[in-house]
Amino acid sequence: MTGEVAVLGAGMHPWGKWGRTFVEYGAAAARAALSDAGLEWREVGSIVGADTVRGGYPGYVAGATFAKALGWQGARVASVYAACASGAQAVNTARAQILSGLAEVVLVVGADAAPKGFFRPAGGDRPDDPDWLRFRVLGATNPAYFGLYARRRMAVHGDTPEDFAQVKVKNAAMGALNPYARYRKRVTAEEVAASAVVADPLRLLDICATSDGGAALVLSSMEFAHRHDVAEPVRIRAVSTVTPRYPNTVLDLPDIATDSAVAVEPPPGTFRASIASAVYEEAGVGPEDLSLAEVYDLSTALELQWYEDLGLCGQGEGAKLLREGATAPGGRIPVNTSGGLASFGEAVPAQAIAQICELTWQLRGEAGDRQIAEARVGIAANQGLFGHGSAVIAVR
Repeated sequence: MTGEVAVLGAGMHPWGKWGRTFVEYGAAAARAALSDAGLEWREVGSIVGADTVRGGYPGYVAGATFAKALGWQGARVASVYAACASGAQAVNTARAQILSGLAEVVLVVGADAAPKGFFRPAGGDRPDDPDWLRFRVLGATNPAYFGLYARRRMAVHGDTPEDFAQVKVKNAAMGALNPYARYRKRVTAEEVAASAVVADPLRLLDICATSDGGAALVLSSMEFAHRHDVAEPVRIRAVSTVTPRYPNTVLDLPDIATDSAVAVEPPPGTFRASIASAVYEEAGVGPEDLSLAEVYDLSTALELQWYEDLGLCGQGEGAKLLREGATAPGGRIPVNTSGGLASFGEAVPAQAIAQICELTWQLRGEAGDRQIAEARVGIAANQGLFGHGSAVIAVR
């Protein structure tokens, strides 16, 4: 056990396509989180920004950018980049500062103003960049990868396009109840099936969009929380930022080939499963203890994979768990009560932070019509390109 930190505040800027800069979205989310915490910006001892990045290259020094937007006040500053795991890395950096005594209160911010359409590499030749290579050598866009993974699940586990559609139906129903979501409309399985094919078998409504948005958290030491009369705050109990192990025998972009397992036995679990295993071990809990989960549904098929990687069911049983209603509100383990990326879209530096905002509101009992009864333990999980693990366990 490494020790817990308190979540004093959570805030978001609504996600969509707003045509403004990421700085505006992040500053708005930061002010909302500070208001939620009942603190002034001048009381923050450190700010950690999740970098906004384009094509694998940091475009902004996010921590200092947000500190300037809020008004220079002398706080420590840090910026982190871990692709889609940037938010969890930022939370981990903030936690380390708090537990080491460098700061009592830390503001974590992530925001993005995403390009129109799907993500693509920046211009120029970068043959040492695996992300550039998979676009230029294979033509493997993100939707192509999502489609390949869906095909693998169909071949190995017997999943069907109808199963994938039901993930979208479930998440859209929750997103319709979330005021921060971009897409607030319920959909039917028939509407998913009627949407355009993007990467067979996945259709347009099976794949998340790119979005503008921001999310922020105010974290503190437990001592600071108690001094400010927050007797039972939501607490971050564990953060996992592990990397893969060789050999990796399942295609996991941006890597464009699998490793040989002729000389070395594969590890006992996949990379994503190791992310969850590490966070469970640190937190001293298991999947049976969870009240809810926020997972990285870049596509409907990938959400089913996360069910298995988090240990919510056995390998190949993700679709069965969905069909049983276990991952819907009222089920054994509700997943993506926020509406997930299906309802939000990708705002890369913000999305792992947004997951923790949802856990915070659920664990406080403040999620309104999305509320899961008696929520006590939640997990947020995703991964970033280039081998960045990301999982957080929050408790109340």
